[in-house]
Amino acid sequence: MADAKEYISRPDELGNIHISEEVLAVIAAAAALEVEGVGGLSANLGTDLAELLGKKNLAKGIHVAVQEESVRVDVSILVKYGYTIMDVAKEVQNAVYNAIENTSGLNVESVNVHVAGVAFVREGGKLS
Repeated sequence: MADAKEYISRPDELGNIHISEEVLAVIAAAAALEVEGVGGLSANLGTDLAELLGKKNLAKGIHVAVQEESVRVDVSILVKYGYTIMDVAKEVQNAVYNAIENTSGLNVESVNVHVAGVAFVREGGKLS
C-alpha cells in the first residue's frame, strides 16, 4: 500500500470522513478472492517488506495508490488451473472496481491485474 498517505480524507457537511488505504486494500482483496477461478493472492515485494518490518497485512498482493479522489489498484493473483486467464483477470478487474466504488464513493481510475502464477488443485480440493 502507499507509504506517503495512510488515510483518504473527504469533507462532509458534518465534518470529515477518513478512509484508511488499508481498508481499501482489504475491500479489493475480498472482492478479488470471490471471483471464480482465483486461487489466491500473490505476495509482492511491498507486502513481503511490510511483513519483515512487522506490519500486519490483511491484503497481501494488493497495492493501492490514492491521489485526491482517484484510486489506482494493483492486484497480484494466482489463477486456478483450467480457467482462462484473461476471463478471470477481467472478472477481478470488474469485481475490485465495483467493490471500491460502491463502498467508498471514490473514483477508481484503474485496476491492474498481475497474474503471478497458476494454482493447481490437489485431491481433496486443496490448492497447491
